[in-house]
Amino acid sequence: MELNQTIIIVAVTCLISYMAWQNRQLMERLIFWSPAIKEGQVERFVTHGFIHADGTHLLFNMFTFYFFGSFLEPFYRQYFGGAGFVIFYLAAIVAAMLPSYFKHKDDHNYMSLGASGAVSAVLFAYILFAPWELLYLFAAIPIPAIVFAVAYVAYSIYASKKNNDNINHSAHLYGGLFGVIVTIALEPRIVSYFFTQLLNPSWLG
Repeated sequence: MELNQTIIIVAVTCLISYMAWQNRQLMERLIFWSPAIKEGQVERFVTHGFIHADGTHLLFNMFTFYFFGSFLEPFYRQYFGGAGFVIFYLAAIVAAMLPSYFKHKDDHNYMSLGASGAVSAVLFAYILFAPWELLYLFAAIPIPAIVFAVAYVAYSIYASKKNNDNINHSAHLYGGLFGVIVTIALEPRIVSYFFTQLLNPSWLG
């Protein structure tokens, strides 16, 4: 019986986030902080993705990840000896934060945490497989995946330029881009499949 990698990632993330809430020193040691990374603590590129600001932040990320990760995991398990999905997820955490690192590498006040970049990678990879599948915004409002993707990208670009909140919108963008690029690199036929699906909305039969 194969272990469910999606559930394992969710469980580990929840456990580490909880431990970090109980221990401020642990939170500070795991969070993304460019000056520390420049000094050699490169593991922060990964560890920041396993801690969250609060329960709402954690719940939203893990619920979204579980829903789409469960669908995507079988595809990625074909690669790297069955560990492809875990590798994809960890790589997405890193890739989503690289632009932020280069932008803020000398900023001692900049910190970031959360799995949002990797969750975006999973979500956008999922959209390649099912562009017209309905997602439920705020768990209530149905919206086709491709429409959500376009709106999400537009909003993230706008919010990133405004830069008036504590959300790392660029990590969402680059995480999503990473998910699309890597999925296409592993299975180039997904491009033609995606456009075939896109041009034949499911409601047309």
